Amino acid sequence: MSRVLSGIQPSGDLHLGNYLGAIRAWVADQDVHDAFYCIVDLHALTLDIDPAALRSRTHDTALDLLAAGLDPERCTLFVQSHVPEHAQMAWLLECTATMGELRRMTQFKDKSAGQDSVRVGLFTYPVLQAADIVLYDAERVPVGDDQRQHLELAREVAGRFNHRFGPVLVVPEAAVPAAGARVMDLQHPERKMSKSVSSPLGTVLMLDSPEEVVRKVKKAVKVNIARNLAANKPAAKAAGVAVTELGVTGGDHEGGVVQRLAGEGAGFQFGHALGAAAFVEDAPVAVIGGGVDEDGGGQTVGGEAGGGFADARVGAFGEDDALQRGEAAEALFLAVKERYGGIRKGHLSPL
Repeated sequence: MSRVLSGIQPSGDLHLGNYLGAIRAWVADQDVHDAFYCIVDLHALTLDIDPAALRSRTHDTALDLLAAGLDPERCTLFVQSHVPEHAQMAWLLECTATMGELRRMTQFKDKSAGQDSVRVGLFTYPVLQAADIVLYDAERVPVGDDQRQHLELAREVAGRFNHRFGPVLVVPEAAVPAAGARVMDLQHPERKMSKSVSSPLGTVLMLDSPEEVVRKVKKAVKVNIARNLAANKPAAKAAGVAVTELGVTGGDHEGGVVQRLAGEGAGFQFGHALGAAAFVEDAPVAVIGGGVDEDGGGQTVGGEAGGGFADARVGAFGEDDALQRGEAAEALFLAVKERYGGIRKGHLSPL
């Protein structure tokens, strides 16, 4: 059984892009892989985020992941900062990566554009991401389309480390979904949906009601979808994004969706089609507002019955998985220390 690892930032409310591009695959992978998933709270520090908000969002992200179907008894689910080896491994990989490699990262270019002052963490966070991966001997890493470049950096740095110190790190492979890997903003189709960028009408949240999803899609789709997609007109970009999402949620390919929608150019019909697909095919996403109930299912949005049980599970996964993820990280890091010349804590003689 191969090991898979992925993480998600607690930087805001989870949205449809997070679900289609990552979380849905995580739920499936926990039954066929040795799955490790982490809430990467250290990565969120590249943003100007209030400490209390970070704590709250970390907790809420854990609730959302549980409600979407992750099960601590079938996967290892943890918070990144609970494992100090993440930061330690990041420093070793920073001493392996080059400035030129990090300067080429397009996400850094995009997020730093127009800013007078940029945090060093924004520049180096792809190296921390690489550390997250190699620390657990991950062979398979589910990534969205925008994260492929970072995964390639992780592969390059791991290979270079192995070349210098001997084969100790697993060089990971990317697992990119065929569709839904990059879900774009419905109001600003030139950029992806984001937890940290405010776009109320362009972002479909996992906690949105079916009616709210339909309303947002209706606002985005004002063209004849099939005709404009076939002509590849820029005006159809938002519609094209929505068509892709419908294809993913409804189990169809984009071409088949366009054919089905031929002659249904009005946003009203299409909005209802997407709303039905997203919240009938993927029912757990529609009902996670109140946490998970004692059978592992969702509560209706705003419900309270499952809240206490969900909170208990959030507390429990940190304890239940502590041994597994802690031992895995510590064992790998000790092997790495031996390779680069480190000395075991409490010992003055070499390992």
